[in-house]
Amino acid sequence: MHPPTHSLPRSTKRTRALFLGPAFVAAIGYIDPGNYATNIQAGADFGYLLLWVVVWANLMAALIQLLSAKLGLATGESLASMLGNRLPRWAVYPYWIQAEILAMATDIAEFIGAALGFKLLFGFTLMEGAMITAIISWAVLSLETRNLKTLQLVIGTMLLSVALIYVVELFYSHPHPVSVFEGALIPGFEGRDSVFLAAGILGATVMPHVIYLHSALSKADLVKYGKLHRKTLFRSTKWDVGIAMTIAGFINLSMLAMAAAVFYGNPGAESGSIENAYQTLTPMLGQVAAQIFGASLLIAGLASTIVGTLAGQEIMSGFVRFRIPVALRRAITMTPSFIIIAMGLNVTQVLVYSQVILSFGIALALIPLMIFTGDRRLMRGYANPTWVNVLGWLTVGVVVSLNSYLLFTS
Repeated sequence: MHPPTHSLPRSTKRTRALFLGPAFVAAIGYIDPGNYATNIQAGADFGYLLLWVVVWANLMAALIQLLSAKLGLATGESLASMLGNRLPRWAVYPYWIQAEILAMATDIAEFIGAALGFKLLFGFTLMEGAMITAIISWAVLSLETRNLKTLQLVIGTMLLSVALIYVVELFYSHPHPVSVFEGALIPGFEGRDSVFLAAGILGATVMPHVIYLHSALSKADLVKYGKLHRKTLFRSTKWDVGIAMTIAGFINLSMLAMAAAVFYGNPGAESGSIENAYQTLTPMLGQVAAQIFGASLLIAGLASTIVGTLAGQEIMSGFVRFRIPVALRRAITMTPSFIIIAMGLNVTQVLVYSQVILSFGIALALIPLMIFTGDRRLMRGYANPTWVNVLGWLTVGVVVSLNSYLLFTS
């Protein structure tokens, strides 16, 4: 017996608005606290030099998220379930475990970032901030069992809130327009440290867990509205991805540009430290600029840790057809963060290194995504055209090359 399907509204604008959601959830993964760590360190150490990495990473991310959404709409399966069904049996569990490890590495950055936001804004200890983060994330995640669209609306509102905060931050920090354009358009490196940070930016921007998640969210829309509406869904998805990834790209560019304007060449700013960035913003730009920076970190951390838990659920369900209560998953994934906080490790260093670890897992999600979306029989008329395949495989090549360089020069 087929599940009931819902009719689509006739108005084109209403239809597009209805499907603005999945990409906004995925886009939260592109502005998580790991991005704060890599962008602030890149701006503090190298000024506007690595803005072009942010631009290209976000263009890659938009293409990847569109392909992930298309996979779910064309096949009615998520990327994780496609792999779970098609990998040799002996390979399923190792592949699932590496995907789970990457999701947990993501959650470390997100969870610690939210806890740090509470510390900066309200003076809590990191441990107290972590406990509050756990409670709020549990509460928001409970929306998933009631109405997925409501949860998407809440997360989308968080994304827009961070974007508005960075409009204000740009007003306060006054980045140099010519330098911004040069940094965004002209590629360049200055030694191995800049390549390391570029890999970190890439790992913080192109997130493996949201590649898995986006396909699952698109599949859910297909199940709800039926295969007869597949073309309409795909047209709306292009708008969803385009708008959401433009917002995420703006936030990342603004973050690095602000760091370059305020911290680069400033002997009083400790390179790459989020806490020091907050403290330095107060005397340089005023209390308001510092507080809204802390607020943006808090919002991004809370939203992204919720998205990370959703992604982990989909990864487990897809690969091994098993689900655990979301509260239990939340408890498991946040345990490493509590351990790191209890050990008193450098928070910013942990965030940066977690993003570099993530960059090593991108290809493991991206290669099968390219293979599946390029399969004409599997995709039912939605297979990638040649130019998309070329761009996709070039993206894989860039990711593998950066990571190989890091591996062999470490």
